Amino acid sequence: MSIFPVHKNTKKSDKPLLKQILELIPRHLLLDSIRQNQSDKGCSAYKTYDQLVAMTFGQLNKCNSLREISLGLSVDEKLIRDLGLEQSPAKSTMSDGNSNRGWEVYEHLYFSLIAYYKDVFKQQPEYKEIEEIEGKSIKLVDATIMSVCLSLFDWAKYRTAKGGIKAHVSLDEKTMLPDLVNITEAKVSDRRGVDDFTYVKDTIVVDDRGYFDFRLFLKRIDDENIFVTRIKSNTSYESEYELELPDDKDFEILKDEVIHLSGKQAVETGINKIPLRKIAIIVEETDRKTKKKHIKTIELITNNLTWEAATIVELYRRRWLIETFFKLLKQNLQIKNFLGVNENSNKSQIFISLITYFLVELIRRSISKVNHRFGHFITIIRVCLLHYKVLQYVVNDIQIVVKKARRYDSKNLDPLQMSLNLNTS
Repeated sequence: MSIFPVHKNTKKSDKPLLKQILELIPRHLLLDSIRQNQSDKGCSAYKTYDQLVAMTFGQLNKCNSLREISLGLSVDEKLIRDLGLEQSPAKSTMSDGNSNRGWEVYEHLYFSLIAYYKDVFKQQPEYKEIEEIEGKSIKLVDATIMSVCLSLFDWAKYRTAKGGIKAHVSLDEKTMLPDLVNITEAKVSDRRGVDDFTYVKDTIVVDDRGYFDFRLFLKRIDDENIFVTRIKSNTSYESEYELELPDDKDFEILKDEVIHLSGKQAVETGINKIPLRKIAIIVEETDRKTKKKHIKTIELITNNLTWEAATIVELYRRRWLIETFFKLLKQNLQIKNFLGVNENSNKSQIFISLITYFLVELIRRSISKVNHRFGHFITIIRVCLLHYKVLQYVVNDIQIVVKKARRYDSKNLDPLQMSLNLNTS
């Protein structure tokens, strides 16, 4: 059953496209988020809904300032009315709202949408299950930094002369949606940023070397989770025995062995008593500076001793999907250029960008019959954002194509006639 109303043989709508997108947020979810966080308390004009409309417009239209948002929403009185606003928001009003309204209301709304539409996002159509671990939940964990000016963003400490905001994210591998998010100043380490990330039994957690931490490993083991991460090169361990590798496949795997960690910290934490598994593989990497490719060996560590080595390697390989997610978010939405300087404003903008990403993906996966790439798809939405066109028509029938101008034979037309023809064509 479709979650969208059916429009037959029509292109026009009585609502702008932006309003149709926002209506995908069930009203009761928004009201519940407002009530639980009291985000409209003491507010008479610029309410939570108004802020959501303005900032979502800014996200989809990639506005670089509050002034751009204000100008964009004030182009027509009918547009203001049809968006459900009483007035177009002024720059100063938006600035005050972003600074003072608690960001938690948008965090609550985002995760409410995740829960509400869970059946729609069971998995992507192109998703390929790893046969040996079919049905298991896989979480990809990483963090990304948005650089800011420390003298303006004084809460976002990073380095001596540089500021930064860090988003710690746990991405569900099947749905490609974040299901755990923690926003901190950039100086907080990747490891400390996930202190509160917990998962249900049998969840597979895949991360990188920044999360190589014995206490974190013990937490995953106590929670009966499986972890796959990259081992640090200076790690002390003792090899117990090697596992046999297949002769006719998986040639990138060099070694598969069961080990015990043996360093001082391993003994202090007690993880030295737990058998772990280390897999050495060959990978091809591209140097970020020279752009040249080279071959290197990396080593993975996991607490699973029974799966095929190829399954562990494939799990780690899929960790790169979270890098793709960060890239999509930064390239297509307004998450690098912040429209306010205080912590509350910055966190609100990040969670509204996640809500916007969710709504675009909901449309792309549920209504679009065309296999658009995310960047191409959001461009179509962006150029039609204030048009009164039916959503289904925009995402299914509008194509970005090149059209040729009509040509005239200048030999048979005098300049006046040619000008008239061009003006009336």
